[in-house]
Amino acid sequence: MSLEMPVHLIDDDESARDSLAFMLEASDIKVATYASAGAFLEALPGLEPGCIVTDVRMPEISGIELVHRLNAARVALPVIVITGHGDIPLAIEAMRAGVVDFIEKPFSEERILEALALARGKFAALPADDAGAEIQDRLASLSEREREVLDGVVAGHPNKIIARDLGISPRTVEIYRAKVMIKMQADNLAALVRMVLSVK
Repeated sequence: MSLEMPVHLIDDDESARDSLAFMLEASDIKVATYASAGAFLEALPGLEPGCIVTDVRMPEISGIELVHRLNAARVALPVIVITGHGDIPLAIEAMRAGVVDFIEKPFSEERILEALALARGKFAALPADDAGAEIQDRLASLSEREREVLDGVVAGHPNKIIARDLGISPRTVEIYRAKVMIKMQADNLAALVRMVLSVK
């Protein structure tokens, strides 16, 4: 796969940064790495436009704060956020701020390449109006309980919190989540959140 748009990779974890950079370069993707969001922002004025891939949890300037700063500076570069287990609320906050996708660790090479393809607008999509209508139809197919679980997921709540709020068991929440994913035709949580936010 050849990717014309370079990737600007930001992660304070050197081993994780080097590992991902190696994975991307093996797929013929040009990668520039930065040890912090601050280092990236300093270099930003002279950078070649590309896709930003950033870890969500970093000292000083977090991935979320970086997204907000880029928005404030009207920097229109696609951003992909990498999250660890338990960072889903932060990832959803990032999506509300306009990031293209979020990826949960550990992730496969296929998953990161899929996110980069999405960032480049390479995925075939329905025209916006048709796509919105299709998503609305899928939402309408959900039962009341499935919609309540979906609302909790999009709010960034873990299963235990959703279960407590709805008076059901965490295992039951998992079953409803699985049904929602199938009915919404979402391959992963990021896709599900993106769909719901697109019609709000």
